[in-house]
Amino acid sequence: MRKATLNMPKKFFRPRVVIGVPSGITNVERRAVRDAVKNAGAGEVHIIEEPMAAAIGIRLPVHDPVGNMIIDMGGGTTDIAVISLGGVVIAKNLHIAGEKLNQDIISYVRDEFKILLGERTAEEVKVAIGTAQKISEPMEAAIRGRDLVTGLPREVIITDADIREAIHDSIMQLVDAIKEVLESTPPEVVSDIMHRGIVLVGGAAQLLGMRDLLERELKIPIHLVDEPYTAVVRGTGIVLENLHNYRDILIDNEDELPPR
Repeated sequence: MRKATLNMPKKFFRPRVVIGVPSGITNVERRAVRDAVKNAGAGEVHIIEEPMAAAIGIRLPVHDPVGNMIIDMGGGTTDIAVISLGGVVIAKNLHIAGEKLNQDIISYVRDEFKILLGERTAEEVKVAIGTAQKISEPMEAAIRGRDLVTGLPREVIITDADIREAIHDSIMQLVDAIKEVLESTPPEVVSDIMHRGIVLVGGAAQLLGMRDLLERELKIPIHLVDEPYTAVVRGTGIVLENLHNYRDILIDNEDELPPR
């Protein structure tokens, strides 16, 4: 907010803000987000669920009477949502995303190699050699951390199989959650999803082999979009520029009457 309003006169200028939140957050959490943004200097605050913002960002026909399924694998949470007729039909939010996979890698290296890794090192090794399923050419990388026995720095070689083993349980929990959402989705909407496929967005969605693993487990086509990590922010930008077209999909503000 400070960067965006750097050269604006503070007395008269209070910007309009659209902010994305995870699906299924409570009214108390919504109000906390709204208050935080207003305290940061916003005049008008609009809240949109992140899977809906991502769907708009990648130009899915959110207002059409067809079912679209989107999986947004971010840093802190993964949102699984079925969207139709400008609304979220069913959604599930879980704390299995990029940061959880990093923690899995840190725990695995601590238990197997007796080395303590930092968050940044875990992220770097995940990006470099992390895979969701077995690949034809094995990869390896050197990681440095603190030896838990001696307290001194130590370097070990870790392979893609180690990373896969570290994150396996979290990935399978994610697959089970997607299956639960599909099981709870109305049959006619499931028919659309099977025909149109599931869209994968978010930074963690770029994990090597993730798309193929989901396709194998769900038996539904999976589409990984271009630049998946910017889908949500692109969507919020589109909504901000065309508020009159998207007002019906924003989360209602209980405190203010909508402008006429």
